[in-house]
Amino acid sequence: MKPAQTMHDWLVSPTGQYMLRWEETYFRTLSEDIFGFNAVQIGLTELDTLKENRITHHWYSNPFLPADDMADPHQHNHDALKGLNGHSIPVSLTHTDGQLPFDTESIDLVTLPHTFDLAKSPHQLLREIHRILIPEGQVIISGFNPTSLWGIRQRWGRMTGNHFLPVDAAFISLPRMKDWLALLGFETSRGYIGCYCPPCKSWKSLDRFAFMEKAGNRWWPYCGAVYLLCAIKQVPGMHLIGPAFKKETRRFFNAAPAQNKVSQMDAYPSDKHQ
Repeated sequence: MKPAQTMHDWLVSPTGQYMLRWEETYFRTLSEDIFGFNAVQIGLTELDTLKENRITHHWYSNPFLPADDMADPHQHNHDALKGLNGHSIPVSLTHTDGQLPFDTESIDLVTLPHTFDLAKSPHQLLREIHRILIPEGQVIISGFNPTSLWGIRQRWGRMTGNHFLPVDAAFISLPRMKDWLALLGFETSRGYIGCYCPPCKSWKSLDRFAFMEKAGNRWWPYCGAVYLLCAIKQVPGMHLIGPAFKKETRRFFNAAPAQNKVSQMDAYPSDKHQ
């Protein structure tokens, strides 16, 4: 039986590189017009999701390390991320309580390339993302779509032991991810689905079915192997208790008491008094 690949090993394969190329394009589309002071990428070091982003400070962390690198995860983070445009932060979401080393409401953008697919406590991670984002801050998530040709192939591979996708990757469907975000007050803004080609393992086959990208967007838009989702952190507005200003009843005519009535002639001085 062929040994199952980890995410790190699978990304080196032609299929993994094909997926990374697609995600790089649409991470750039979603993130290039987001502004602020601090942006964080938590996840795959093979993909720089903040490459075209204009936020001042970029921070990177890869908490999902191969088993043979767990002895010194901090050094692995530094070595794996030193080529990216930003600072690396040692974070291990799989071996700690999942708390991120950022102040509450201090981050403008968080990108999560397949981070929920690999996290052991995805709900805790999402709560932390909500905590560190500023009001109206944004999060961009990518994940494998179980309702796809790749997802069907992976389910069959789990029964036979011949996996197509990484064995350590979960499949969190797009509707489920949207429900999780909505429960924490996120509002979905934009998204993309892609990688419609069959589960091929060679560049030749992938190139042969490249036409399915355009066809898939038109004919079966929810069956791509990978999705990207952008959501905004919404904060409920303040509600005023009572009216802010006391409104007076509007009248068409201002009535005066009878004893104070004056004639129109008395209201203006006559020429003889001038």
